[in-house]
Amino acid sequence: MQILLLGSGGREHALAWKLIQSPLCEKLFIAPGNAGTAQCGTNLSIPLTDFDAIRDACITHHIDLVIVGPEEPLVKGITDFLINTPELENLDVIGPDKTGAQLEGSKAFAKSFMMRHNIPTASYREFTLENYQEGVQYITHHALPIVMKADGLAAGKGVVICENHLEAIAEFELMIQRAKFGEASKKVVIEQFLKGIEMSVFVLMDGKNYVILPEAKDYKRVGEGDTGPNTGGMGAISPVPFADNTLMNKIEEKVIRPTVDGLIKEGLEYRGFIFFGLMIADGEPYMIEYNCRMGDPETEVVIPRLKNDLVALLSAATRQELNKVTIETDQRTVCTVVAVSGGYPGDYQKGFEITGLNQINPEDSIVFHMGTSLEDGKAVTNGGRVLCVTSYGRSVYDAVEISKEEMEKIDFKGMGYRADIGYEFE
Repeated sequence: MQILLLGSGGREHALAWKLIQSPLCEKLFIAPGNAGTAQCGTNLSIPLTDFDAIRDACITHHIDLVIVGPEEPLVKGITDFLINTPELENLDVIGPDKTGAQLEGSKAFAKSFMMRHNIPTASYREFTLENYQEGVQYITHHALPIVMKADGLAAGKGVVICENHLEAIAEFELMIQRAKFGEASKKVVIEQFLKGIEMSVFVLMDGKNYVILPEAKDYKRVGEGDTGPNTGGMGAISPVPFADNTLMNKIEEKVIRPTVDGLIKEGLEYRGFIFFGLMIADGEPYMIEYNCRMGDPETEVVIPRLKNDLVALLSAATRQELNKVTIETDQRTVCTVVAVSGGYPGDYQKGFEITGLNQINPEDSIVFHMGTSLEDGKAVTNGGRVLCVTSYGRSVYDAVEISKEEMEKIDFKGMGYRADIGYEFE
């Protein structure tokens, strides 16, 4: 099978690493890829939003299966575009169509969907420029803290938690009046704050059936002890120690099954991954957000725990045969620690050579590239989150310690990482 994987981050490197382990994968192309994915297949220098170039690559390389990694091309309709191309009538795509991708592309759509299908979530209201003053009044009388979300895609930065009303009104003005997040914040969702602990659950759906993949917990704040600004993710662990059978059964019964049933009832042909961002409060699951793809860095701990042949699994999804699949999971704990550029998540520089990558012990650890590129055959930094070290261990503490030990072998100018990933479970 000829496969094209779209994306350039750690999620895509982890998927590529797993895909090429399958005897069903004849050749793997990654667009645009990074220095890590270049070790797994052939990188194609194609921007993710250049749909014409992606279509042409599918035709030129006789692609059988396209796997869409990130959210932007999904929300913009890459699946619809490819499956409606006459020359690609036999092509399969893993990733929802534009309508299904609204689960991530519009916070308002997602919240309304949750309400329609009785999925537990925080109470909310949505506001635009037209009812701006009403929004100000709503904020003034809202309980603290206040959660505000840009409706559209904002590269993981569109959520603000405000501890007082003046701060909240100022942020509300920045979002709607001053377009802080551009088009994404023309509509703002204001939510009730839920106090609890977050976790992520992942499902692969084939349009009718679904399978649940290993769960994970990520760490978004840049500083140790969960301090400082939010990032795309500084690390992750899997399994989640508190996610016992009782909780996972509740999540499936109250969140996953109603979501899948809701998609089917509303006629949404959803074939791809669904990310459930959950808050666990007093032992009960509440939906925070959907993603229409796998998370990053969660993929870098979920995929290494998946024992199934990934190509066979995705092929079953394209044939609507996931009801015949049993997910097999590595029982070891897996942790990933992310190395970031100096200054991230603010301004940072690129182009620094990365050394020590060949010194990593392959028995327990894997390096997944996130923001890297190749220059003269050398891996250099090309993003805020540069790479992550994923390790297997007997416990969270064990896996984290191995990742930290291996991380010390790697170096680039300005490199930093959190040394306390999984700290609350040690």
